Amino acid sequence: MLSILGFLMIAVFMYLIMSKRLSALVAIMLVPIIFGVIGGFFTELGPMMQEGVEGIASTAIMILFAILYFGIMIDSGLFDPLISKILKIVKGDPLKIVVGTAILSMTVALDGDGTTTYIITVSALLPLYKRLGMNKIILATVAMLSMGVMNMTPWGGASAMAMASLNLDASELFLPMIPVMGFGLIWVLAVAFILGKGERKRLGVVEIQHDHTNSEANSELAATTVSRDYRRPKLVWFNFILTIVLMASLIIDFMSLTILFMIAFAIALLVNYPDLKDQQDRIAVHSKNALAVVSIVIAAGIFTGIMSGTKMIDAMAITLVSFIPESFGPFLPVIVAYASAPFTFFMSNNAFYFGVLPIIAQAADAYGISAAEIGRASLIGQPIHVLSPLVAAAHLLIGLVGTDFGDLQRFAVKWALGTVTVMTIAAIILGVI
Repeated sequence: MLSILGFLMIAVFMYLIMSKRLSALVAIMLVPIIFGVIGGFFTELGPMMQEGVEGIASTAIMILFAILYFGIMIDSGLFDPLISKILKIVKGDPLKIVVGTAILSMTVALDGDGTTTYIITVSALLPLYKRLGMNKIILATVAMLSMGVMNMTPWGGASAMAMASLNLDASELFLPMIPVMGFGLIWVLAVAFILGKGERKRLGVVEIQHDHTNSEANSELAATTVSRDYRRPKLVWFNFILTIVLMASLIIDFMSLTILFMIAFAIALLVNYPDLKDQQDRIAVHSKNALAVVSIVIAAGIFTGIMSGTKMIDAMAITLVSFIPESFGPFLPVIVAYASAPFTFFMSNNAFYFGVLPIIAQAADAYGISAAEIGRASLIGQPIHVLSPLVAAAHLLIGLVGTDFGDLQRFAVKWALGTVTVMTIAAIILGVI
């Protein structure tokens, strides 16, 4: 009975958010409460929900300050020298331009926000693509491939949801994935080289005046990002060193990611914007993006708390295991790595990570496979997810570049699938899954 109730709850939850009858934020809180009441757990729901929310509180705080930190870095102009350098180096060589697109989009995607990544990358480089007559779909493809890998950071969305739904922290889920992401980024650079070489063969190297193109690109960039009043060019080296120290500290794992991002944000805000009014303005600018991500993670605590407290997740796992051939059990992480690609393409990350992943993780436990391992595997399909029409930032990218969604998907899907394959192989070799 619990198993049927659980699967029905998942089905209703996914239907409501995929049909846009309810927002994910509302559905993830109200649907499990309703089904908990139906299951006869009315008097026990309060403690269950409290425990669930407390379990993911640290993750939510970490995501909040990570978004604010990288927002400050973008506002202060940390990436401006990189953009200028790339524009200066690539000049009229299509190969260099495409590789430069990959490097820029990877770097900007550190903040985990696809909207920001696409705006800055396209604004900086689209004038060059137009000037040389290069294929704009290549620009969109490379930016998407970069975002597909970088979206696996804990503040990018997918990892946050996986951590919340499986009640894991970043050291268990994300840190082992860093070298896997490294292989994914190498693959993106390789794809950029291949596509760029093809464009160089088609167009040749064109001699252009750097200053004109750079001016055009910078004017578009200025119009689509923050006011130049908030740029801090004299603090670029300080911000760069602070970010490097932060990244190194994350890898060393000598302190929780939550505390590290809180401290780094406080230092970055104080040094870059010592005036209190400027600090308030910068926080206000990025609060919308932060609230959208953090609120869904906190709300997920109700969902996971009820699923665990009522034992629905256990009953559903037992049912699922009964349908999985025993010989397939040890290969579940690899199956999940590939299955997460179509799952997150045809349904939202919310539906997959909160509705499907906990069931798979519980089923995997029967084969001695940890929830952390299943969680890591579930992230590998993100390069396909970013191609989904369910991703709002993808529509922004299409609008910025001026191409057709179907054409972009047909062109990019094979390269995105290659990213998934490379990262899956790397994860197996490295023992991550």
